[in-house]
Amino acid sequence: MERTLMNNRWTSTASSIWIQATTGGSYAFSIYSPALKSSQSYDQSTLDTISVFKDIGANAGVLSGLLYAAVLTHRRRCCLGGPWVVHAVGAAQCFVGYLFMWLAVVGLIAPPPVPVMCGFMFLAAHAQTFFNTANVVTGVENFHDYKGTIVGIMKGFLGLSGAILIQVYQTFFKGSPSTFILLLAFLPSLVSLSLMFLVRICPGSKVDDKKYLNGYSVVALALAAYLMFIIILENIFVFPKWAHIVTLVGLLVLLSSPLKISVEAFGKENTDALPAERDPLVYGVDPNEPEKFLGQKYGGYDELPGTSNEVPPAAESMNLWAAMKSLNFWLLFVAMSCGMGSGLATINNMSQIGQSLGYDTVKINSLVSLWSIWNFLGRFGGGYISDILLRRKEWPRPLLMAITLAIMTAGHITIGSGFSGNLYIGTVLVGICYGAQWSLMPTITSEIFGILHMGTIFNTIAIASPVGTYILSVWVIGHIYDKEAKGGLSCYGVHCFMESFVILAFVSFFGFLVALTLFFRTRAFYRSVVIKNLRHSL
Repeated sequence: MERTLMNNRWTSTASSIWIQATTGGSYAFSIYSPALKSSQSYDQSTLDTISVFKDIGANAGVLSGLLYAAVLTHRRRCCLGGPWVVHAVGAAQCFVGYLFMWLAVVGLIAPPPVPVMCGFMFLAAHAQTFFNTANVVTGVENFHDYKGTIVGIMKGFLGLSGAILIQVYQTFFKGSPSTFILLLAFLPSLVSLSLMFLVRICPGSKVDDKKYLNGYSVVALALAAYLMFIIILENIFVFPKWAHIVTLVGLLVLLSSPLKISVEAFGKENTDALPAERDPLVYGVDPNEPEKFLGQKYGGYDELPGTSNEVPPAAESMNLWAAMKSLNFWLLFVAMSCGMGSGLATINNMSQIGQSLGYDTVKINSLVSLWSIWNFLGRFGGGYISDILLRRKEWPRPLLMAITLAIMTAGHITIGSGFSGNLYIGTVLVGICYGAQWSLMPTITSEIFGILHMGTIFNTIAIASPVGTYILSVWVIGHIYDKEAKGGLSCYGVHCFMESFVILAFVSFFGFLVALTLFFRTRAFYRSVVIKNLRHSL
């Protein structure tokens, strides 16, 4: 199919970026959770239970991966569509989930039983996995030579989406968190439905790809810096309505930049002869022998070279069942339960932590917005820095994972100390490390277990996040908070969360030890296979 300005991988990338930038409503849970709690008369443990269903929905992306694979099984060629189906299903879930939640909060329907509200929350958050899968996998299909870069871009904009949505909320609906829920029902759904037909698989490769992908990266970094600057100003000054409007216009101008980059990239690509598609048939590889194709991508091997018993020799072709029978799978799963679980438990309780320490609404909203910035920096920087350290210092990624868990331990201790300003410092440490783990975990999965079944294995390991969050939010933070509240719905003082974050620090430290074990088990494999093949490809 002929490529046009509306039908090429660059326009697809810009469209995916815009969708990613509006679909992170789950990251802004702390903004509307007080309205949910008060309107439904929930105690903290019940609110934490609902937040866990949010986390399960936002992280259990197996169904979205299966749907994506199903609609594209016979449509792997350039620009034949397919991802729009995944976007449409995500938009429907997002709209229905948040709409019924809003109806309950404003009293238009009777307060639903807790399990039903958990269902609404799950549905709304589960939409995020469909948006994310469609955008990330399509990006990888379109830029085979720069998988890490495109994944970092997509994950980065998703990480910023919470802060972007909060800016829209503060401009038009400040002081009305229930209206924010209605915004979450309409905005992501409409943006996705408007752009989904532009998100297409159009594989190709040009020498200038990295240049234009770096352009998207610069936009992401500029957007993060702009948001952080605005958040700091909002913490110092009281913004009038016109100031919020001006800052939002500036935000929209920055968000329009990917279109300019896409037009330039397409124009440059159109002036040259179109490259061969990244289709296995073009490379003379039988698509019925994917292991052979993967072996060639790993440095010219027909099969993955034999290694020590630390990693199975046929790692590339390991399916989910084979991976689950290995100790390395469970080491990674447990480490992520500790790291992602404690990180997500922190952001889910940010409003209550701020309230207990006497923070006003502006400061609490600033904390939530800044978390999106730190989450972005972790996601975006985690993959980039780990690539540099792997190439230059030969540091395996599991070692970087262990380091993030060690730093996260310090962050939890800092938050639990309760000293003035430490909540800001602690959330910086925890937020960046949490984001980095989301970049490191999928990459480690592909390196240890191979890329043939990476999607299934990665999404299964991602379930570790809500599992860890449920245990830590409900049975640790919620239980201790309710005990300290002594029968009331609110608790005030350092004691409300101090014990909880000491426990979270111990959990993160245990995750550090588990990740360190994974590093020692896979160190020889990284040296003999991953780093060797990396050098071979240079």
